[in-house]
Amino acid sequence: MTRRRITVGVVDYGASNLASVARALTGLGYRCRSSRDPETLGAADVMVLPGVGAFPAAMEALHRHRLVEFIQSQARRGQPIVGICLGMQLLAHSSSELRYTTGLGLIPGQVQPLQAAKWHIGWNSLEVLDKEPLLRASDGQSVFFNHSYAFHAPAEYCVAVSRVNDAMDDAFTVAVRRQQIVGLQFHPEKSQLAGRELLKNVIEGLLP
Repeated sequence: MTRRRITVGVVDYGASNLASVARALTGLGYRCRSSRDPETLGAADVMVLPGVGAFPAAMEALHRHRLVEFIQSQARRGQPIVGICLGMQLLAHSSSELRYTTGLGLIPGQVQPLQAAKWHIGWNSLEVLDKEPLLRASDGQSVFFNHSYAFHAPAEYCVAVSRVNDAMDDAFTVAVRRQQIVGLQFHPEKSQLAGRELLKNVIEGLLP
Protein backbone atom coordinates (compact mmCIF):
# COMPACT_ATOMS: atom_id res chain seq x y z
CA MET A 1 0.00 0.00 0.00
CA THR A 2 1.42 3.41 -1.00
CA ARG A 3 1.71 5.90 1.83
CA ARG A 4 0.02 9.26 1.31
CA ARG A 5 2.50 12.09 0.83
CA ILE A 6 2.48 14.60 3.70
CA THR A 7 1.70 18.23 2.86
CA VAL A 8 3.29 20.97 4.94
CA GLY A 9 2.05 24.54 4.74
CA VAL A 10 4.74 27.15 5.51
CA VAL A 11 3.30 30.48 6.63
CA ASP A 12 4.65 33.16 4.27
CA TYR A 13 4.56 36.47 6.12
CA GLY A 14 7.97 37.63 4.88
CA ALA A 15 10.23 35.66 7.26
CA SER A 16 13.81 35.53 5.98
CA ASN A 17 14.31 31.83 6.72
CA LEU A 18 11.21 30.71 4.83
CA ALA A 19 13.17 29.47 1.80
CA SER A 20 15.64 27.40 3.84
CA VAL A 21 12.82 25.84 5.86
CA ALA A 22 10.92 25.03 2.68
CA ARG A 23 14.03 23.41 1.14
CA ALA A 24 14.51 21.27 4.24
CA LEU A 25 10.89 20.11 4.15
CA THR A 26 11.07 19.30 0.44
CA GLY A 27 14.30 17.42 1.05
CA LEU A 28 12.48 15.26 3.58
CA GLY A 29 10.05 14.25 0.85
CA TYR A 30 7.10 16.38 1.93
CA ARG A 31 4.89 18.36 -0.39
CA CYS A 32 5.65 21.95 0.68
CA ARG A 33 3.25 24.87 0.16
CA SER A 34 4.63 28.31 1.12
CA SER A 35 1.63 30.60 1.28
CA ARG A 36 -0.30 33.25 3.18
CA ASP A 37 -3.60 32.00 1.78
CA PRO A 38 -5.73 30.54 4.60
CA GLU A 39 -7.33 27.94 2.35
CA THR A 40 -3.94 26.61 1.23
CA LEU A 41 -2.46 26.59 4.74
CA GLY A 42 -5.59 25.13 6.29
CA ALA A 43 -5.59 22.23 3.84
CA ALA A 44 -2.06 21.17 4.85
CA ASP A 45 -1.44 18.27 7.21
CA VAL A 46 0.95 20.41 9.26
CA MET A 47 1.47 24.16 9.37
CA VAL A 48 5.00 25.51 9.95
CA LEU A 49 5.62 29.03 11.25
CA PRO A 50 9.20 30.13 10.45
CA GLY A 51 10.88 33.32 11.62
CA VAL A 52 14.11 35.25 12.06
CA GLY A 53 14.33 38.77 13.44
CA ALA A 54 12.42 40.87 15.95
CA PHE A 55 9.16 39.78 17.61
CA PRO A 56 7.22 43.06 17.13
CA ALA A 57 7.93 43.24 13.39
CA ALA A 58 6.90 39.62 12.92
CA MET A 59 3.60 40.11 14.75
CA GLU A 60 2.94 43.28 12.74
CA ALA A 61 3.45 41.29 9.54
CA LEU A 62 1.12 38.51 10.70
CA HIS A 63 -1.56 41.09 11.53
CA ARG A 64 -1.02 42.89 8.24
CA HIS A 65 -1.61 39.69 6.30
CA ARG A 66 -4.61 38.81 8.52
CA LEU A 67 -3.00 35.59 9.67
CA VAL A 68 -3.20 35.95 13.47
CA GLU A 69 -6.83 34.94 13.94
CA PHE A 70 -6.49 32.29 11.24
CA ILE A 71 -3.53 30.60 12.98
CA GLN A 72 -5.31 30.78 16.34
CA SER A 73 -8.44 29.25 14.79
CA GLN A 74 -6.48 26.42 13.19
CA ALA A 75 -4.82 25.67 16.52
CA ARG A 76 -8.25 25.38 18.17
CA ARG A 77 -9.32 23.03 15.39
CA GLY A 78 -6.36 20.77 16.12
CA GLN A 79 -4.21 21.37 13.05
CA PRO A 80 -0.60 20.54 13.99
CA ILE A 81 1.57 23.67 14.12
CA VAL A 82 5.37 23.84 14.38
CA GLY A 83 7.09 27.15 15.18
CA ILE A 84 10.80 27.46 14.33
CA CYS A 85 13.19 29.97 15.96
CA LEU A 86 11.28 33.28 16.11
CA GLY A 87 8.28 31.22 15.01
CA MET A 88 8.47 29.39 18.35
CA GLN A 89 8.56 32.68 20.26
CA LEU A 90 5.50 33.95 18.38
CA LEU A 91 3.51 31.11 19.96
CA ALA A 92 3.87 32.78 23.37
CA HIS A 93 1.45 35.16 25.05
CA SER A 94 3.85 38.10 24.85
CA SER A 95 7.40 39.35 24.34
CA SER A 96 9.45 42.15 25.92
CA GLU A 97 11.77 42.44 22.89
CA LEU A 98 12.10 46.15 22.00
CA ARG A 99 8.66 46.78 23.52
CA TYR A 100 5.81 44.78 25.01
CA THR A 101 4.06 42.90 22.21
CA THR A 102 1.22 40.41 22.37
CA GLY A 103 1.92 37.10 20.63
CA LEU A 104 -0.32 34.39 19.26
CA GLY A 105 -1.04 33.08 22.77
CA LEU A 106 -1.04 29.42 21.74
CA ILE A 107 1.33 28.26 24.49
CA PRO A 108 1.47 30.02 27.89
CA GLY A 109 4.67 31.96 28.50
CA GLN A 110 6.61 35.14 27.86
CA VAL A 111 9.64 35.85 25.67
CA GLN A 112 12.39 37.57 27.65
CA PRO A 113 16.13 38.24 27.25
CA LEU A 114 18.46 35.33 27.82
CA GLN A 115 19.91 35.39 31.33
CA ALA A 116 22.88 33.10 30.73
CA ALA A 117 24.39 35.10 27.86
CA LYS A 118 23.72 38.18 25.72
CA TRP A 119 23.51 35.99 22.63
CA HIS A 120 23.31 32.25 22.05
CA ILE A 121 24.76 31.41 18.65
CA GLY A 122 26.30 28.22 17.31
CA TRP A 123 25.96 24.53 18.06
CA ASN A 124 24.64 23.28 21.37
CA SER A 125 23.15 20.07 22.68
CA LEU A 126 19.54 19.31 23.55
CA GLU A 127 18.37 17.95 26.88
CA VAL A 128 14.98 16.36 26.27
CA LEU A 129 12.74 16.39 29.34
CA ASP A 130 10.35 13.71 30.57
CA LYS A 131 11.08 11.50 27.57
CA GLU A 132 9.03 13.70 25.23
CA PRO A 133 8.22 11.22 22.43
CA LEU A 134 8.63 13.67 19.55
CA LEU A 135 12.17 14.58 20.61
CA ARG A 136 13.35 11.48 22.44
CA ALA A 137 15.63 10.35 19.60
CA SER A 138 17.34 13.77 19.60
CA ASP A 139 18.33 13.81 23.27
CA GLY A 140 22.00 14.83 23.46
CA GLN A 141 22.18 15.79 19.78
CA SER A 142 23.78 19.09 18.75
CA VAL A 143 21.68 21.61 16.83
CA PHE A 144 22.22 25.17 15.61
CA PHE A 145 21.02 28.22 17.57
CA ASN A 146 20.98 31.95 16.89
CA HIS A 147 18.92 33.98 19.40
CA SER A 148 19.15 36.44 22.28
CA TYR A 149 15.65 35.98 23.71
CA ALA A 150 14.13 32.85 25.24
CA PHE A 151 10.64 31.47 25.75
CA HIS A 152 9.86 31.32 29.50
CA ALA A 153 7.11 28.71 29.69
CA PRO A 154 5.51 26.85 32.59
CA ALA A 155 7.26 23.55 33.25
CA GLU A 156 4.39 21.49 31.85
CA TYR A 157 4.98 22.94 28.36
CA CYS A 158 8.79 22.85 28.36
CA VAL A 159 10.02 19.68 26.62
CA ALA A 160 13.71 20.45 26.00
CA VAL A 161 16.40 22.78 27.35
CA SER A 162 19.97 23.78 26.54
CA ARG A 163 22.71 25.46 28.58
CA VAL A 164 25.42 27.98 27.82
CA ASN A 165 27.44 26.64 30.76
CA ASP A 166 27.21 23.45 32.80
CA ALA A 167 25.60 25.08 35.84
CA MET A 168 22.37 23.46 37.02
CA ASP A 169 20.57 26.82 37.03
CA ASP A 170 21.78 27.73 33.55
CA ALA A 171 19.13 25.80 31.59
CA PHE A 172 16.76 27.68 29.28
CA THR A 173 13.82 26.41 27.27
CA VAL A 174 14.51 25.51 23.64
CA ALA A 175 11.43 23.42 22.81
CA VAL A 176 7.83 23.68 23.94
CA ARG A 177 4.74 21.61 23.30
CA ARG A 178 1.03 21.97 23.96
CA GLN A 179 -0.89 19.10 22.42
CA GLN A 180 -0.50 19.50 18.63
CA ILE A 181 1.53 22.70 18.83
CA VAL A 182 5.33 22.52 19.03
CA GLY A 183 7.96 25.24 19.19
CA LEU A 184 11.66 24.76 18.38
CA GLN A 185 14.01 27.61 19.31
CA PHE A 186 16.89 26.22 17.24
CA HIS A 187 17.15 25.90 13.46
CA PRO A 188 16.55 22.27 12.42
CA GLU A 189 16.91 23.33 8.78
CA LYS A 190 20.51 24.41 9.53
CA SER A 191 21.37 21.49 11.82
CA GLN A 192 22.44 18.97 9.19
CA LEU A 193 21.36 15.34 9.60
CA ALA A 194 20.43 15.70 13.28
CA GLY A 195 18.12 18.61 12.45
CA ARG A 196 16.46 16.89 9.51
CA GLU A 197 15.78 13.76 11.55
CA LEU A 198 14.37 15.82 14.41
CA LEU A 199 12.11 17.81 12.08
CA LYS A 200 10.87 14.58 10.50
CA ASN A 201 10.13 13.04 13.90
CA VAL A 202 8.23 16.11 15.04
CA ILE A 203 6.12 16.49 11.91
CA GLU A 204 5.23 12.83 11.56
CA GLY A 205 4.78 12.41 15.30
CA LEU A 206 2.08 15.08 15.31
CA LEU A 207 0.04 13.30 12.65
CA PRO A 208 -2.53 10.60 13.40
